[in-house]
Amino acid sequence: MRYSAAHWGIYEIHGSDNAPKLRPFRKDPDASPIGLHQMAPELAALRVRRPAIRRSWLEGGPGGRGDLRGRDSFVEVSWDEAVGHVAAELTRVRATHGNRAIFGGSYGWASAGRFHHAQSQLKRFLNCVGGFVAHKTSYSLGAGHTLLPHVVAPLTDLFKQHTSWDVLADHCTLFVSFGGVPAKNTQVASGGAARHRCREGLRNMAASGTRFVNFSPVADNLDTGGPVEWIPIRPGTDTAVMLALAHEIVAAGAEDREFLSRCCTGWDRFLPYLQGATDGCAKTADWAAEISGVPAARIRTLAQEMTAHRTMINCAWALQRAEHGEQPFWMTIVLAAILGQIGLPGGGFGLGYGAENSIGSPHVALSGPTLSQGVNPVADFIPVARIADMLLNPGAAFTYDGARLTYPDIRLVWWAGGNPFHHHQDLGRLERAWQKPETIIVNEPFWTPTARRADIVLPATTPLEREDLSYATLEGVLVASRQVQPPLAGALDDHEIFRRVARVMGVEDAFAEGRSSAEWLRHLYDETRRRWQAQGIAMPEYDAFLQEGILDLSDRDERRVMLQAFRADPEGAPLPTPSGRIEIFSDRIDGFGLADCKGHPAWFAPDEALSGPRAQEFPLHLISDQPVRRLHSQLDASPHSVAGKIAGREPVSMHPQDASARGLQHGDAVEIWNGRGLCVSIVRVTPEVMPGVVKLSTGAWYDPDPATGHERHGNPNALTADRGASGLSQGCGAQSCLVDVRKLDAEAAGADPFRLPEFDLTDR
Repeated sequence: MRYSAAHWGIYEIHGSDNAPKLRPFRKDPDASPIGLHQMAPELAALRVRRPAIRRSWLEGGPGGRGDLRGRDSFVEVSWDEAVGHVAAELTRVRATHGNRAIFGGSYGWASAGRFHHAQSQLKRFLNCVGGFVAHKTSYSLGAGHTLLPHVVAPLTDLFKQHTSWDVLADHCTLFVSFGGVPAKNTQVASGGAARHRCREGLRNMAASGTRFVNFSPVADNLDTGGPVEWIPIRPGTDTAVMLALAHEIVAAGAEDREFLSRCCTGWDRFLPYLQGATDGCAKTADWAAEISGVPAARIRTLAQEMTAHRTMINCAWALQRAEHGEQPFWMTIVLAAILGQIGLPGGGFGLGYGAENSIGSPHVALSGPTLSQGVNPVADFIPVARIADMLLNPGAAFTYDGARLTYPDIRLVWWAGGNPFHHHQDLGRLERAWQKPETIIVNEPFWTPTARRADIVLPATTPLEREDLSYATLEGVLVASRQVQPPLAGALDDHEIFRRVARVMGVEDAFAEGRSSAEWLRHLYDETRRRWQAQGIAMPEYDAFLQEGILDLSDRDERRVMLQAFRADPEGAPLPTPSGRIEIFSDRIDGFGLADCKGHPAWFAPDEALSGPRAQEFPLHLISDQPVRRLHSQLDASPHSVAGKIAGREPVSMHPQDASARGLQHGDAVEIWNGRGLCVSIVRVTPEVMPGVVKLSTGAWYDPDPATGHERHGNPNALTADRGASGLSQGCGAQSCLVDVRKLDAEAAGADPFRLPEFDLTDR
């Protein structure tokens, strides 16, 4: 059998070479339909077919008319000419400004393949020519990645330890989730999902008698096939409710003092804050009710229930993509520590059940094939969500994880893999920042909003057009991902693109090491084979593996309980924190002296919240969640994604009460606006969104009106705030966003997100 692996799953290749078809992996119990549409003609129509250079850049040179990016025409050129321009521009910037003026932009979802991983290829190449300014953490988990090494362990380590679904079904009697368990998000895994397990896991828990409580502004993000108690909560107030639950447990004398003493540090320094001795405000149920809208009586009774049951507390990733996003993750851990069930089967905490398919996996955690990126000689970096700040404010100071740093002066951006005009917040501000660099180079299969705003666009292949090795830790399979169709027109894989530039710049040997792409795949497989065999895993020779198509590791599955060894022996199996224990109070963070992130979890009132003064002007809280029918912005033009739109736009969900107050009906065209921007959408009226909240999923290709700048396709990042979560992490704060909605009385201007740029066919 031949397979093709994608973020959404493994697909079997059927049909002839001339008419291949993708079908779901037969061993997948809940296959995602998204990847079945990768060969849709609507996507093929959007392909970058040949290298293209923006007309004003080509005629005026670097730095010319950056204000025309996104509106200028392109000139298609040969690969030799494009590579010559790229090499010359890299050489100029390095000689004039140094490698600190180069930003290597990438985001890791370009390919499930481990060799044709755009981020790795880009960084390897740039390191071969002297380095670049990099980014740290991610839009998804910027606050969590930065915080958790101080408190319990790096988040990547915790992901590998999360209690498995089978253990939850057998032992968990109460599952309390802040932010739901959205199965739509579990369609994906970075190196390719194998067996989608979230839906089955939740149903098995429900069948075993687990009771579910969901604190969330929306009701549709936890489906167990059975009853779920939905407790509507104002967005951004989960930390207040967790503090109140902790207060009620302590007031009843039900905290696990033995666990807090043996496995934690700093309880005695946090308790005065919880009880109000340090700030005059006890974190009671009544206090939290006023902030969150959750009834105080329900907080009190739930606190009693949590102490009486084997309780798992889950916190969605979305909660830390907000102002003070570190606090809900930290308080989730502290609340679980107060209950004393961390390390027990079915109890403790989870940070992202429902965030990605791998969470809750029983599969063995092994490091898979990895292309070395080399060593970056440039020390400068930014937290990933601070790119507009960097471009707009070179030399300005910022804090990150206890350090005080400055933004470099970027002259050249090279982006390979990812779409910042999807991921970033306040896209109008990013548009202005995007005018600053002298040159922007983009490797891209499609004419995305980012590609249309580049100076040099290099056509890259899709995963279907190349051979690769696909592996995601905790997915339990290594896949020979085979080529399904030949490269379209002039498209090359990223490795070949960088190889050609490396050849002109005299670093081909360092970059490619004399190997072709096929030889690299064999080399990476053989490296993995040696590593895994040392751990007792037998693997076939490479050619036999290609013939079989997949290596299944499920015979090494194990029932997993997070932090079980630590609980049993905190001294013998310490955590990688300064104290070796769970840090309820962190001396290290306290020593940073940050006003917006104390030495212990705390309640900070967000600048944009329904309980704050700004809600008088903008009375609706906008949630920008992950979409159901695509991964981020990938495949947005596919028939599957388009079928989820209304009248060609991403719909905004609104409670009937809020719709009625504005004279809106289901299907009406509306404007969503605030002080940062405006976007057009279509109302979807539903009681599954609480009053005062609207939900607009991310990923609609950014489509601003050329005349007004108003976004026409329903992209929420035209409205979200470009601010860091705190001075600790500088993580993405997208979920803290107030707006209002009004009916669009005039006929809505047509959305045109999937247009091609203009091509200048005149002689040069």
